[in-house]
Amino acid sequence: MTKTLRIAASALALSMAAFAVAPGALAADAQGGRGFTAKDMVQLERISDPRVSPDGRFVVYSVRTMDLPANKASMSLWITDLKAKTAPRRLAVSDGGASSARWSPDGKGLYFISGRTGGLDQVYRTDAAGETAVQATKAPFDVGAFKIAPDGKTIVIAQSVFPDCDTLDCTKDKLAAKAGVKTTGVVFDKLFIRHWDAWNDGLQNHLYALKIDDQGLATGTPVALMNGFNGDTPTKPFGGDEDFNITPDGKWVVFSAKPADREESWSTNYDLWRVPMDGSAKPENRTQANKAMDSQPSFSPDGRISAYLAMKRPGFEADRLAIMVREADAKDAKGYGERELTAGWDRSAQSIAWSADGKTIYTTAEDVGQTKLFAIDVKSGKVTALTGEGHVSGFSVGPQSIVYAQDNLKGPAQLYALSTVAKKAQAPIKLTNNNAQALAGVAMGDTEQFSFPGWNGETVHGYLVKPANFDPAKTYPVAFLIHGGPQGSFGNLFHYRWNAQTYAGAGYAVVMIDFHGSTGYGQAFTDAISQHWGDRPLEDLQKGWAFATGKYGFLDKDRACALGGSYGGFMINWIASQWKAPWKCLVNHDGIFDSRFMGYSTEELWFSEWENGGPPYAANTTYSKFNPADHVDQWSVPEMVVQGGQDFRVPLEEGIGTFTALQRKGVPSKLLYFPNENHWVLKAQNSVQWHDEVQKWLDRWTKGEPAK
Repeated sequence: MTKTLRIAASALALSMAAFAVAPGALAADAQGGRGFTAKDMVQLERISDPRVSPDGRFVVYSVRTMDLPANKASMSLWITDLKAKTAPRRLAVSDGGASSARWSPDGKGLYFISGRTGGLDQVYRTDAAGETAVQATKAPFDVGAFKIAPDGKTIVIAQSVFPDCDTLDCTKDKLAAKAGVKTTGVVFDKLFIRHWDAWNDGLQNHLYALKIDDQGLATGTPVALMNGFNGDTPTKPFGGDEDFNITPDGKWVVFSAKPADREESWSTNYDLWRVPMDGSAKPENRTQANKAMDSQPSFSPDGRISAYLAMKRPGFEADRLAIMVREADAKDAKGYGERELTAGWDRSAQSIAWSADGKTIYTTAEDVGQTKLFAIDVKSGKVTALTGEGHVSGFSVGPQSIVYAQDNLKGPAQLYALSTVAKKAQAPIKLTNNNAQALAGVAMGDTEQFSFPGWNGETVHGYLVKPANFDPAKTYPVAFLIHGGPQGSFGNLFHYRWNAQTYAGAGYAVVMIDFHGSTGYGQAFTDAISQHWGDRPLEDLQKGWAFATGKYGFLDKDRACALGGSYGGFMINWIASQWKAPWKCLVNHDGIFDSRFMGYSTEELWFSEWENGGPPYAANTTYSKFNPADHVDQWSVPEMVVQGGQDFRVPLEEGIGTFTALQRKGVPSKLLYFPNENHWVLKAQNSVQWHDEVQKWLDRWTKGEPAK
């Protein structure tokens, strides 16, 4: 461990008590105030993407603001002076919309993405004052992501193009010709035909390099870095600039991508590809030996060591992500000095960031219901937790401090700074206080983590959220939330779709169980759900419910509803026949009805095939073993079904099938259909409607209130 890390670890140990309290101040907690609502939630400012300047003095970050009447969100850039400790200020260049701020290597400029001119997202440049901006790129299509070379002489941008085109003009011509065609039929000869919420239109994300002139603006003809490559970078549907990187010497670009071949929809084999910055050679596969996922290429400041995240098991999207490192001056039997840095750490790394001296890698990882920031010594592999309770959603490493965004069950994210050079113990410094006015007078429910023996006698964790303005003399109806994934977690975080405080604000107690299959408890715990969707997790949920209702006497066992989305929606349909007794009502959001048909109709086939032990036509799979559609004859609990029309992960027919079965069986039921939403409900007014309808459903069956 470096001296800097020893100091930081010491400071952490001495200040943890103070730090553990700090996230509780994220939101006003006015006892006697009004309860938190969905309308409050969608209008909160959302902080993300902190970026510390190269000299460590400033941090710039993004703030998402919602105009609810217009049903439209806008992004702005804010900056704060870490040295002067002045209040954050909004950059004037945000007026045209601004996001994805990145510092120039010399720290004199800021690059960001905006669609202020011509409707296309382009890269713009400003300075730390942020008063005016100049357009830095004039690409023919939206810039999806970008990265500045460490020497400041090149910018690499992502464009959506036809992969068989040698030039950007070729893509422009093809799009123009396509627009003039009057027929609407589309021919496919391989999967994907659609992915997440979009149909395959033949376009792929490819990288292009442009020189940067003395004014910091892109110039010259774009150099195609992926000509002839059949695949996407950034990866679809959620990839960003973490999917590619530039070597410190500026000579190479390394990107993560999966070939869009016949096996694309059932393969998780993303590799790292290296291509010269001048485009003089085709991309070279650098991780061909690993048939599982390789992602997030990164380099030590001196260029001696490269690092990346890697899974080991092909076809499994929830395998543990290890940090791999390759040292330029070391060789192993394969010709590389490669080793797994985190071999002794049973957690899944989410990111990679280097210290200035190259001796430490920072990452975040889920850990027993929290998402923490960790420091890993590159030489020894020793891991040190730098944060405690809460959910770290993003961070940036500066020369003197780390700035991170952290939220928890009681409030949205704020920014904190943690010194890495202080000689005396120091608690993290809170940098922002967004939403203070919006949450003034709002009562949040207190939270408590608990544990109990679950399946196989193994420890399982859960969270209780008390109703706002809790009165220990009263009993309360219960919202029993079941998370999706299934490899996910309802941990200590402020969720913007399944937010426990919206139920607490309406007078409900909330119980959430991180059943076997959840993340953050070791890979064996996560693995335990595969091919066991309907037994081990169900046992955990049942035992968790029994434990919670036994421990917390204010939980009214006779007034409880269970709710879940995605896998949680599957579980709702499963417990409709397998565990009906406790529930007055059920809510299923985009959940699986027919496991076998799901295996043929979902887009990412690797998911259903891994979880069920093979494709639906294969023998010895679990599609029929845990199939809600085969047990509809036992359904009787009132159930509300929510479904998005643009959901290609759990397609529309799954929701319609569930509702049809309920109606045909004569079970009280309701269908809420969003034609313009995907697997998630993202539009603000739709989110409010979702919560209002769900709340009325719960109230009807737990409080005896008539349906409206």
